[in-house]
Amino acid sequence: MHGDETVSRQVLVYLVEYLLASYGNEPRVSELVDTTDVYIMPSMNPDGFERSREGDCNGDNMGRNNARDKDLNRSFPDQFVSKNISSDDIPEVMAVMRWIQLKKFVLSGNLHGGTVVASYPFDDSASHQQQGLYSKSEDDSLFRYLALVYSKNHPVMKTGQPNCPGAKDETFKDGITNGAQWYDVPGGMQDYNYLYGNCLEITMELSCCKYPPASELHKEWDLNRESLLAYIEKVHIGVRGYVKDAVSGAALANVSIMVAGIRHNLTTGTHGEYYRLLVPGTYNITAVVPGYKSVTISSVQVLEGKAVEHNFTMSPVENRSSPPILPPEPQPIQPQQFRHHTYADMELFLRKYSSEFPSIVHLYSVGHSVEGRELYVMAISGNPTVHEHGEPEFKYIGNMHGNEVVGRELLLNLIEYLCRNYGTDTEVTKLVNSTRIHIMPSMNPDGYEIGTEGDVKGYKGRNNSNNFDLNRNFPDQFATITDPRQPETIAVMNWLKSIPFENPLMHNGHPCEDLYPGEYFEDGITNGAQWYNVRGSMQDWNYVNTNCFEVTIELGCVKYPMAKELPKYWEQNRRALLQFIQQVHTGVKGTVSDSRDGTGIPNVTISVDEIDHNITTAHTGDYWRLLNPGTYSVTASAHGYKSVRTYATVPKDGVEVVDFRLTRVHSDSNGQPLKGPQPTQNPSEKELQSLIKDLSLGQGLEQLVSSTDTENSFRYRGYKELAGVLRGLTLNFPKITSLRSLGQSVEFRTIWALEISNKPGEAELSEPKIRFVAGIHGNAPVGTELLLEFAAFLCINYGKNPAITKLINETRIVIVPSVNPDGRELAVEKECTSTQGLSNAHGKDLDTDFFGNASQRVVESQPETRAMMDLILEKSYTLSVALDGGSLVATYPYDKPVQSVENEGTLKYLASVYANNHPKMHLGDTGCSNGQMSNIPDGVMRAAERQSHMGSMKDFSMDFGHCPEITVYTGCCFFPPAEQLATLWAENKKALLSMLVEVHKGVRGVVRDKSGKPIVGAIIVLNGGVRVFTTEGGYFHALLAPGNHNIEAVADGYQQQRQEVVVSSYEAANSIVIVFDMDNSIFGLPREFVVASAAASMTALVVTACIIWCVCAAKSNRQKDGFHRLRQHRDDYEDEIRLTSMGSKKSLLAHEFQDESESDEETLYANKI
Repeated sequence: MHGDETVSRQVLVYLVEYLLASYGNEPRVSELVDTTDVYIMPSMNPDGFERSREGDCNGDNMGRNNARDKDLNRSFPDQFVSKNISSDDIPEVMAVMRWIQLKKFVLSGNLHGGTVVASYPFDDSASHQQQGLYSKSEDDSLFRYLALVYSKNHPVMKTGQPNCPGAKDETFKDGITNGAQWYDVPGGMQDYNYLYGNCLEITMELSCCKYPPASELHKEWDLNRESLLAYIEKVHIGVRGYVKDAVSGAALANVSIMVAGIRHNLTTGTHGEYYRLLVPGTYNITAVVPGYKSVTISSVQVLEGKAVEHNFTMSPVENRSSPPILPPEPQPIQPQQFRHHTYADMELFLRKYSSEFPSIVHLYSVGHSVEGRELYVMAISGNPTVHEHGEPEFKYIGNMHGNEVVGRELLLNLIEYLCRNYGTDTEVTKLVNSTRIHIMPSMNPDGYEIGTEGDVKGYKGRNNSNNFDLNRNFPDQFATITDPRQPETIAVMNWLKSIPFENPLMHNGHPCEDLYPGEYFEDGITNGAQWYNVRGSMQDWNYVNTNCFEVTIELGCVKYPMAKELPKYWEQNRRALLQFIQQVHTGVKGTVSDSRDGTGIPNVTISVDEIDHNITTAHTGDYWRLLNPGTYSVTASAHGYKSVRTYATVPKDGVEVVDFRLTRVHSDSNGQPLKGPQPTQNPSEKELQSLIKDLSLGQGLEQLVSSTDTENSFRYRGYKELAGVLRGLTLNFPKITSLRSLGQSVEFRTIWALEISNKPGEAELSEPKIRFVAGIHGNAPVGTELLLEFAAFLCINYGKNPAITKLINETRIVIVPSVNPDGRELAVEKECTSTQGLSNAHGKDLDTDFFGNASQRVVESQPETRAMMDLILEKSYTLSVALDGGSLVATYPYDKPVQSVENEGTLKYLASVYANNHPKMHLGDTGCSNGQMSNIPDGVMRAAERQSHMGSMKDFSMDFGHCPEITVYTGCCFFPPAEQLATLWAENKKALLSMLVEVHKGVRGVVRDKSGKPIVGAIIVLNGGVRVFTTEGGYFHALLAPGNHNIEAVADGYQQQRQEVVVSSYEAANSIVIVFDMDNSIFGLPREFVVASAAASMTALVVTACIIWCVCAAKSNRQKDGFHRLRQHRDDYEDEIRLTSMGSKKSLLAHEFQDESESDEETLYANKI
């Protein structure tokens, strides 16, 4: 405020940095920012600052005042003296006064320099005694309390002894002072805030030296940081609440809030809100406003800590002495100007209303037309920027055919009508507060620009700039639309899928006898196909592919009427436009939540018996199902939950609320998990689960993308520069990156692999590991550039963006940007179809060189292939994503021709995740003219259907690396011009991030025995087919499509284990613990039976041996001379023993002895079995 008092300026800059950097990391700061609107003005007098000089402690350089030499802290209106200052001389003061009146701040701090103390109102007195007169305000005890909060948290200020040069004896008890008692300041800002602005402000003097050397600034920040935070937190003390009309429920503004015993009132804001700061105590609080009965709440207890909430409901005053004379019903404000708006005119109109009504209006664009015009949408609601739980979403779209202009002008009229009447007209206010209304005045701005006023039934301007009819350009359920998808269509499809609309589309024309004699519509409505067949229409696509019900409204016979006719159209359609919006509030609505923790469940299917059309819940679990009046059977069903069915009766006017609480499949009757070994969860895992859910629902991933832009000038980089970029990443971000060589190409170029992780190079077995690969075909280098930018993007945002930081901390990311560097050096930019550079230096297409079995290989594998095979065979990867070019599609295994693919549902799902997060790919129209397939459902296909071949990297990864790999083709052109790279990055950035989120889903766990010892190498069989193996520590992780899955665990020497798991599309991996028992079976028989049988057999053998020994001993004594012990070599003897060990004991004895009376060649083997 005083230009030469600069410590405050820099301390506030530090405060801004601190709040931003700490948000999401420090709970205290996060709560403060989440619950408070904090406004920080670092400099109220920038002109004065520019004249000041560093090191000037006393302010000798004339920088205190503004450029007109006015002291801004003597220029505000004063309660005791009239100021005669021209407003032209104090533009800073005038701006701040307007700001104070507009914002109705609750608490404020005014930072100065020159000493160290906290000063509070009043700053002057009626007598204007220069010093020593305590000028007490009505809230004196509160002001003292607030000043002490700042002082007691400041190490120097709290001593009350600033020890400033030239004023060593100046002291302040407890570091605070009443302003006037210190010295008289007429026209000060803190008094103006208190008296005229509803706001409590104190003045903080931060330092003895007004403009200290920069080296002192960090110390000043350290001294003031805690004081600043503690002071901001005091905005939440006292009493808070709302004041509403008892009859209409409308918010009441400018209601006086009076506290008994304190003769200083404040008034409510535009939404009826008030915040009355008070020190702890008991108070009587009264709300007063003309025309209403006063309301008093007695004995309000204010305690230390957060404010207590008390709301007021006020009844209008009734005059009983005579019949009330009711004022005339206020008439809504109608649009004042009717004209045709060109694009430039329409754009200014929308920006004007967005600026004038920021609290209820949000202007945004969903894309661009062929000629680059914005496709603007105006959202109108009480909270227009977000989908609020339970609030339905409604849309109007106009001017789809550029020469049908009435819808465009009516929607602009509607925007004006809703904005001008909000807060005064009950119908409009209720509609805006309860609905988020999206209005797109023009879907075809290019066509409009060439239309002609007065055109009755022509076609000029109907189509877009590419001459395609946009209402024949959407995917159709019955026919294949061969026309290329237009940018306007793509933009609207993406928009409609991003918001859970419940509902119309506006054209022109109703029965027009002069133009279309004999055309008649009973009740003014018709089935579209009965009227005439339209393939590829938007209203059918809405109904089939989204939750939205859409009808097409034809508004007039003339497509482009004269401007003078427009008021007539508004008058004819005004009521219908409003009433149609009201219809979104009919049918059944509610919330589907988890019975265990009460959280909303997204993507739950809401089905109605006998109506073959389902809808799904939004990301917070809310839904709206439009239905006619009647009784219906409604069912809520979701993967992993038990379905719930109930009956709902829809009233004639209004909506029936039906909430569902679903129980997880593997839960008890109370929704709690069934008993069994459960993995322990640390806070970090809970934080990760919360992040994965946030990024998987609603606009979470979109918001992450928009909040993490990085500056870059895109260009293609050759091998040397690529290597330089990778080394640069490791030098600039050594804590999270490591670079290694996988091998060399034919021409001895290194194939690099960059790992990004919080502990790069270290094995973190419990973390998923994802592989990104590009450049297997050197003539398609887009993927290489995307991965280099992706790596830089991750590194730059690490430590800055909490979501990116958490993903890197919990994931091992390996990026191989160029598998075929030799081919890349041969490729030529702007060659969209050339195969130059596709193969390596030996002319081999590397994607046909991956063979795991020697019998399949004809020649030795290429060095690039061997490098990648070694990487894949590490078998530690959970997911792999390969980038290629020449089409716009995501493919999943296999490339080789196979009849069926195990786990195809999961593989297809993984590819669809990428496609769905790409603005064009999921639409299924490649738009390629190079002979590639078009109209691919959802932009996903099995690789063999695109181009079947053997020896692909994808197939090798599946069969030998046990890792699913998808291949993403980023565009039709193999080697597009460098200026297209920025667009390609924008298209793929969200999809690449979605893979980092997806790799944390599926099912993961640990396998161990009963003693807790991990079991390495156990086989995890998924749904009876695909197998994964446990790694060191017994860990495993497998990606699975959402749904129920069977898991079998097999290990040698242990009993086979089975579990059923539920995988969610929005939750982190379901973590399980598998505990093995020893296998009690031998040869398929129970261990107890086998042991008993073996014992019996051994007993029998011992008895038999004893008997034989006795017999032989007796016989030996009688015929001693006829026998001797067989003399054999020891080794031969042992070999023979082993060979005969499976025989009987009798055979063994027969082998050991020989009758000397017989020949040497004859042996006693006669009895051997």
